[in-house]
Amino acid sequence: MFLDIKELTVCYDTAVILNDVSIHVDLKEAVSLVGPNGAGKSTTLRAISGLIKWEIDTLKGTKLGRITIQGSVKYDGQEIIGLRADQIARLGLILCPERGLPFREMTVGDNLKAGAYLYRDPKINNENLERVYTLFPILKNRSNQISGTLSGGERFMLAIGRSLMSQAKMLLVDEPSTGIAPKVKQDLFSRIKEIHELGVTLLVTEQDISFAFDLANRNYVLSAGKIIAEGASAKLLEDEVIRKTYLGL
Repeated sequence: MFLDIKELTVCYDTAVILNDVSIHVDLKEAVSLVGPNGAGKSTTLRAISGLIKWEIDTLKGTKLGRITIQGSVKYDGQEIIGLRADQIARLGLILCPERGLPFREMTVGDNLKAGAYLYRDPKINNENLERVYTLFPILKNRSNQISGTLSGGERFMLAIGRSLMSQAKMLLVDEPSTGIAPKVKQDLFSRIKEIHELGVTLLVTEQDISFAFDLANRNYVLSAGKIIAEGASAKLLEDEVIRKTYLGL
């Protein structure tokens, strides 16, 4: 297993956000994590990528509340639950956060260069930049534009492009369809599928069930912080209770 999560539990004070979540993703597989708003999908990705640990470290010694994380997260055979977010990124496990979140005051081109900060090989960086521009031609057209002026879809394309500049082996893609126009969303989804076809392993959280199930080899359904179902798209869609209660179909 390339990513192996076992009994992952995250609590904010007395609120249990994730409760014994277990997920696995094989090398070069695409897996989706779906479920209603507030199910814990984004928290799962934040825990995997080290951002929950960052929150814990930041709040240590303050009176702002207590965050705890338990369980195991192994990536490519290595336990990463205690690593910092930057250490995890250096391993090639990269989070594309919801709504993209670029450095708003920087140009598109400078944002992409910032994605390559871990690597000092100009040849590799130039090859990655060309790959990003091939996948997302609009980013090349917008290379001198300030990132804060981009549309929602363009910001997410930039977030993915920045991740690819980081030599990503696996992408954690959080809610790519949020706030994006239908036409742009379809193009973005096509580009994500192309990235998977290039050999990048994917774990995607998504509310658009049709996209998630079309992309993924397997799917997990998360509700109230617990995994309540797992399987191929056709199998889950055959279950009327899952389909109506948790997928809204």
